[in-house]
Amino acid sequence: MTVFDLAFRSMRQNMKHYYLYFFALIFSMSLFFIFASLKYDQQVQNMLDSSVNFTTAFQFAAVLLMVIIGIFAVSSNSIFLRRRSREFGLYQLIGLSKGWIIRYLLLENILLGLGALITGIICGGLVSRLFVLILMNLLNLNGLPSIDFSVLAALETAIVFILVIVITSIQMIVIINRRTLLGLFQADKQPELISKRPSIFTAVIAVLGVILIGYGYQLSDHMIDEQLVFNALLVMASTITGTYILFRVTIRWCLYWFRKRKRGHLGLYNSLSLAPLMHRMKTNANSLTLITVLSALTLTLVTMAYSIYYSAEKVTRKEYPYDFAIENNQRDTDAFTAELESNGIHYNHYTIQTFRTNGVVLDPLVESGFREGMLLWLSAEQLQETDRDVSVPDYGEAIEYNASALSLYDDIDLTKRYPTMIELRSETQTKSYPLTEILLENVVNAGISGRQMLVSEATLEEIEKRMSNMDGFDRVQIDTFLVPDNKELALASSLYQKYNTDDYYSADFYSRYTSLLQQSGLLIFIAAFLGLAFLASTGSILYFKQMSEAEQEKQSFRTLRQLGFDERMIMKGILRKQMLVFLLPLFIGIFHSVFAVKASYFITNSDDTFPAMISMGAYAAIYFLFAFFTLGYYKKIVQNAML
Repeated sequence: MTVFDLAFRSMRQNMKHYYLYFFALIFSMSLFFIFASLKYDQQVQNMLDSSVNFTTAFQFAAVLLMVIIGIFAVSSNSIFLRRRSREFGLYQLIGLSKGWIIRYLLLENILLGLGALITGIICGGLVSRLFVLILMNLLNLNGLPSIDFSVLAALETAIVFILVIVITSIQMIVIINRRTLLGLFQADKQPELISKRPSIFTAVIAVLGVILIGYGYQLSDHMIDEQLVFNALLVMASTITGTYILFRVTIRWCLYWFRKRKRGHLGLYNSLSLAPLMHRMKTNANSLTLITVLSALTLTLVTMAYSIYYSAEKVTRKEYPYDFAIENNQRDTDAFTAELESNGIHYNHYTIQTFRTNGVVLDPLVESGFREGMLLWLSAEQLQETDRDVSVPDYGEAIEYNASALSLYDDIDLTKRYPTMIELRSETQTKSYPLTEILLENVVNAGISGRQMLVSEATLEEIEKRMSNMDGFDRVQIDTFLVPDNKELALASSLYQKYNTDDYYSADFYSRYTSLLQQSGLLIFIAAFLGLAFLASTGSILYFKQMSEAEQEKQSFRTLRQLGFDERMIMKGILRKQMLVFLLPLFIGIFHSVFAVKASYFITNSDDTFPAMISMGAYAAIYFLFAFFTLGYYKKIVQNAML
C-alpha cells in the first residue's frame, strides 16, 4: 500500500470526525471567493453612491476572513494531531520513520485542503449571484446581477489555500518532530486532577481576572476622550487578559472550593459535568478565551452594523429635518420650485429669515475656557410655522441643536459642558445669554453653516439690534422644502443636484439617506457573513475539543455502566457539562459585546436595543446547533460504551 492509498483510506475512515471541519473549511473558502468576486464586480460598484468605498470594504473583509481561516485551520489541526497521536505512535512502533509520517500527513493535508478549495470555489461560483441579490436588496438597488465567473477571485482563493496549507504543514512538522514515542502515546490522555489546595497567590490571580474584566467594562463607559485609541487598546487588553485568567484560574478555583464544600462527594451528575471541567480548564483556557473573544467581536460587529442600518432613516432625519434647503439664493429657489411643479411633484415650501454672528460659547473642558465661532440664530416661532416640533425657549435663553455633537467632543458626557453661557461682543459691551441645553438633532439641515442656536422671536430681535453693525453679521434666508410622497422624493433629489455647485453645497435628505443606507447595508452584509464564518470556526473548534474529550471518557462510561447506571442518567450529567462548556464562552462573549456596543454609541448614535436582541438571539440559536451536534456525538459514544 502506497502513502497515497493510505492517506485516502485514512480520510475515509476519519470522515465522521472530519465532516464538520470539512464543511467549515468549504464555507470559509466559498465566502472568501464570494467576497473576492464582489470586489471585482463592476455592475454593483457602478450602481453605488460615490461615497461608498466598495472595493476597500471587501478587501478588508477578505483579510479578516483570511485571519479567521488561519486561526480555525491551526486550532483544528492541533486538536486532530493530538487526537491521532496514538496512531502516529503505532506507525513508529512498526518501523516507519518520522519523515514517512510527516510525508503521509502532508499528503493528507493537501488532499483535504484541495478538496475544500475546489468544492468551495464551485459552491461560491454557484451561489455568488444569490449573494449579490442579497447585497443589492440591502443596498436598496434595483436590477438583476449578471452571471459570470471571476478568474482573479479564484486565484486569490487559491493563494489563501496555499498559505493555509503551508502554515498547517509547518505546524505538523514541528509537532511530529518534537514528540517522543512515549509522548505520542500519552498525548491524548486526560490531565491529572491537581488535588492540592490552591495557594493564596492562586486566589489573588483568580480575583484579578474578575477585576480586569470589570475594569475593562468600567473604562469602556468613559473612554471617549483625547486618548480614545489608547483607551480602546487598554479596554481590549484588560478584557482579553481578564477572560483568559477567568477560564484558566478563576473558574477552576471556584470549582475547587465547590468540591471542598461537598467534601469530595460530587455525586454522579457533578462528576460527569464539573469534574471534567476541573481536569481540563487549564488546558482549555486558550481555546475558550479565543471562542469568547471571537464571539464578542462577532456580536459587536453585527449589532453595530444592524443598528446603523436599522436607524439609517431616523439618524438622517435628525441631520436633515427638511428634504431640501437653499441658502441665500432666490434664483435657485425659484428655478427649483418651477422644476418641482413641472414634474408634478407635491411639496411644502417654507422660508426662514435669520442671521449669523460671531460668538463665544464658554466651555470649561477646553484649555482656553471657551470656543469661538459662527453662530446661526433661529426663531422658534418661525420654525413652528414650518411644521417643526420645537419648544420656545424663555426670553434671553438659547438651546443648541447639533446632531453631530457626540463626535465633535473628546468626552461624550455633555452634562459637563451644558448648561453654559454664550457671549456676544457688540460695539459697546459684551452680553451673555444662558445656553440651557444641547439636543442631539439639527433644527435646520446640516449643510447650513454655523452652530444652530434656537431662541424666541423676541430674543432674536434683540440680538439682531445689538449685533447688526458688527463684523461677521450675515443675514440669511433659508428656503426649505418637504416632499410628503416618498415615491416622488428620488426624482426631486435628482432635480436638486444641479443646484449643488462648487461654490455652495448642501446635501439633501434623500441623497444622504441613500448614501448612509448603502454604507450600512454593505457593512451589515460583510459583518453578517463574517459573523457566520466566525461562528462556524469557533463552534467547530469547540465541537472538536468535545469530541476528543468524549473519546477520552469512553472508559469512564463503561465503568459507570458496570456500576448500574443507565444511558439516560449518564446523558443527564453530560448535558449539564455541555451547558457549562457552551454557555460560559457564549454568555461572557455576550457581556463583552454589550459593553462594546454601549461604548460605540457615539458612532451609531441610535438605539441599539432591538438590533442587539436580534443579533444575539440569532447568534445564540446557531451556536446551540454545535451543542446539539456535540450531544449527539456523546450519545453515540455512550451507546457504544453500553454494548
